[in-house]
Order: sequence, then C-alpha cells, then structure tokens
Amino acid sequence: MVSGMRRPTPSKAATQRAPKPSRPPAPPTTLEEVMTALEKAGSAQTRKIYLRHGGTEPMFGVSFATQKALYKKIRQDHALAVALWKTGNLDARLLAVKIADPAKLTSRDLDRWVKEGGDRMMRAYLASLVADGPLGPTKLAEWLSRPKGPEKCTGWSLLATLAMRDAQIPDAQFAEYLETIERTIHTAPNEEREGMLNAVIAIGCRSAELRKAATAAAKRIGQVEIDYGETDCKTPDVVPAIDKAWVHSTSKGFASPAAHERSRESMRLRC
Repeated sequence: MVSGMRRPTPSKAATQRAPKPSRPPAPPTTLEEVMTALEKAGSAQTRKIYLRHGGTEPMFGVSFATQKALYKKIRQDHALAVALWKTGNLDARLLAVKIADPAKLTSRDLDRWVKEGGDRMMRAYLASLVADGPLGPTKLAEWLSRPKGPEKCTGWSLLATLAMRDAQIPDAQFAEYLETIERTIHTAPNEEREGMLNAVIAIGCRSAELRKAATAAAKRIGQVEIDYGETDCKTPDVVPAIDKAWVHSTSKGFASPAAHERSRESMRLRC
C-alpha cells in the first residue's frame, strides 16, 4: 500500500453477516406427531370422497398429495408404520403402507392387515405393499384360493400388481389365472369383479403373447356389470385399455407396459 494512504473502511452493511438459511421443519417422527399432522390436514370434502369410494371410518380425510408429502419427509419407518396401522384410522393406514418395510411383514401380518383394512380404497395399496416384499407370489396363491372375502378381493389386485412388476413369475402362471377369470367373473361377487378386470388388463400388458391371450379373453368375457355405488367410476373397457398402454409404453422405448412399470417407483409410494 502507498505510504499515507488509509485502508478503506468496510461499510456497515458489508460487516454484517448474511442471515443463515432457515432449516426446514423436522419431519414428524412419533405417532402423536404424525396423527396431529394428519388431523390438521384432513378435510370434510375429502372424507366424503373417500367414503363414497369404499373408505371406512375413522378417518380425517387427508389428500393423496399430503400423504405423499408426509412420506417424503418420513421415508421408511417400520415401527411407526405398525403403530399407525394399529390406530385403525384410514389416513394413518394409508401412510403406514407407504413407510412400512415390506420385508419385515410376516405372512400373518399381511393376512391381518388385509382382514382389518382390505376395503376397496386400500386394496391396491396393500397389494403394492405385498408385491414389494418377498411374499408376493405366496400370498397370491393363498388369497386367490379363498372362497371370498377381503383376502380374495385383494388377491385380484395383487395379481394385477405382480403381472406388471414381478418379471420372475412365468407367463404361464398368469395365463392360468386368465382362464380362471374368464370362467368365473360373471358369477363372482360384485366386489371382486373390478379387481378381476384390472388383472386382465395388467396381464395383457405383461408380454406380447399375453397381450393376445388377454385380448381374446376380454372379447369372450364381454360386458361385465359392476356396481360402484355413489361414484363416477366406470367399468374399464379392457381391450382399448390394453392397446393404449402398449402404445404409450412402446413410444417411450419400453418393450412392454410391464417393463415400463418396473422402471418406476412402486404405486404405493408414488400415488
């Protein structure tokens, strides 16, 4: 520095430290904290929608978007999932199937969860949970052997899920279930028919050979009557649904819709 020249004095603003970025709020980690968060997020309108679609009380009416946001904060916490399930609250149970560890659920646990909460709203989520664990094929055979009830209904949802996500099961096994559906769907209880039709669609999305078999079976099955109660749900049109899925997935470079589905996060986690 040149002699006699003063060092510049920093301005007051320059000497002030930049504020530290605020930390995001800690995720709820205890049963009490999660139940409080769910209760605050509930709405009467969502509760009405869930009730119309087969949900059962007690519930707060928490949207799927909020459920997903809570899952992203908590991630996997099996002990908390078990505690949430035991509350009997529908919203708590929907979150439980997201944060549970499928590998830690025993066969008895799965049977109990399906018996306690296998209503129409929960079936696809429970099926997704089972399919993510090691007992999927075992429970499929067990539940579809039942004469009726929540296990049988969930079994059809599990069949559809495994058709899309488990590449290790032989196609021949799905072809056999396809024959069973074709033979029994018109005499099956109303609560099973939706799952059976969805299974036909999923089987038709598994491979090119099964696409032909499912399309032919759907044409022979014809129109299926399903009572959806006070909802706007409509019976799926099987053949167009299969064709649309193939066009969509192959346009994205996948060998089949099932291959496309296997590239994605499990349904219970993304929805």
